[in-house]
Amino acid sequence: MLTLKPTLILIFAALVLGGCASSMSGGAYTRGQARQVEDVKMATVESVRDIQIEGTKTPIGAGAGAIIGGVMGGNSNSRNVSAIGSVVGSVVGGMAGAAAEEGITRQSGYEITVKFDDGKMIAVAQGADEKFAVGDRVRVLTGGGVTRISH
Repeated sequence: MLTLKPTLILIFAALVLGGCASSMSGGAYTRGQARQVEDVKMATVESVRDIQIEGTKTPIGAGAGAIIGGVMGGNSNSRNVSAIGSVVGSVVGGMAGAAAEEGITRQSGYEITVKFDDGKMIAVAQGADEKFAVGDRVRVLTGGGVTRISH
């Protein structure tokens, strides 16, 4: 049972961290963005570039890692070794948890450069949930400090 406990804790942490991921796709809206007016302009895609959108960096990953590391590091029959192992496990687990959170929530995206009919050009970075090609006619939606591109 001793080896099953750390495994279950790691699985639980992965599920928690996966739940922290927020979507950066053009089709994802927060609750606050629903039923809000957005300005819509038509444009033509000039270029599409693959990008990586970095993952989240919240205290949740480091905290979960520190707890798991402390529990795993403190598994010893000797009180002194257990205390030292718990501290070291917490520090190492915290660093590993933070790195795991960033890696799990990282996502692929596109930098889409569009040209409006008046000649103005903008670039928008968003999640890669919809394919875009040079020459596509697209909608550029802007509102509430967010700009997204869709077909």
